[in-house]
Amino acid sequence: MKELIINENEAGQRFDKYLSKLLRKAPKSFLYKMLRKKNITLNGKKASGSELLMYQDQVKLFLSDETYEKFSEDSPAPSARCPLDIIYEDDNILLINKPVGMLSQPSREPVPSLVEYLTGYLLDSGSLSDGASTFRPGVCNRLDRNTSGIVAAGKSLAGLQELSALFHDRKIHKDYLCLTAGEIKKRNFIKGYLHKDRKCNKVVVYEKPVPDSLPIETVYTPLGSSGRATLLLVRLITGRTHQIRAHLASIGHPIIGDGKYGDREVNQRYKKIYGLDHQLLHAARLTFPSLSGKLSDLSETVHIAPLPELFHKIIMEEQLEESYHEKFERRNMGFCKNDHLCCGDRSDR
Repeated sequence: MKELIINENEAGQRFDKYLSKLLRKAPKSFLYKMLRKKNITLNGKKASGSELLMYQDQVKLFLSDETYEKFSEDSPAPSARCPLDIIYEDDNILLINKPVGMLSQPSREPVPSLVEYLTGYLLDSGSLSDGASTFRPGVCNRLDRNTSGIVAAGKSLAGLQELSALFHDRKIHKDYLCLTAGEIKKRNFIKGYLHKDRKCNKVVVYEKPVPDSLPIETVYTPLGSSGRATLLLVRLITGRTHQIRAHLASIGHPIIGDGKYGDREVNQRYKKIYGLDHQLLHAARLTFPSLSGKLSDLSETVHIAPLPELFHKIIMEEQLEESYHEKFERRNMGFCKNDHLCCGDRSDR
């Protein structure tokens, strides 16, 4: 018999979810059978599995050592190590400036993702010393491999749950910076319908609905232009696969360096001059709403991820650095709560 006490990082989840993490190799039918037969109890009583766990709840497993070892995780959570550019950290979440080339989440590729690096960081810092077998950190917003910028991650169960809910309900504003081909003079709110071809992992944007398409909404404003390139500030209203990249390409202003949706001639020119081999798209800012509870320290805060070195170099060469500093970094420039871009000049609203 094993007796376990629920810690703070395990509380707040359904009992059956907890058991599925504790006995990762056990089929659900086995877990529910053990609950029905009272071979697994909660606070000394029969449980259905739907109960929400509370701090210091008592779980008893009347299982043989052989059965427990057979179904429990026999290896630690996958982890890897590399320096992380952490923008913000508290007891529940982290905000990380992901570099170009790093996967956000695990994939079939045999390379570590941000999740593995995050797990390694938390193991080394001792944040996963309690409840490591039943809780694994995760990221709440996903960026393409060759898109840099802010990724929000949960380092506790409560943080992961609340953060995920905020992203799901679109309560966190996500602002991106990108360098696009051509000159864009006016801010705009564009809509369309996105259809994904899963075979080639590419999307197409249409003006009207097509079968299996999803509506998309994107707001953008030009911060400055050199004539051949425009520095854009973009806010996602919806968040679909490759939305910014495909939507801007559909209006004739693809992101520079984008091999999938971009202009080949433009991309070749920037590769020859700067060695650019990825899209110049950066998740630059997260703005949090009024919050209470576990995430109260983030209430109405704004977090900015500095531009990657090459992105910054290119906007300097394009003579757009002043536009970046004056129109993005100034606190009186940005989007209002209604997703309209506002600045200090009220006559322009």
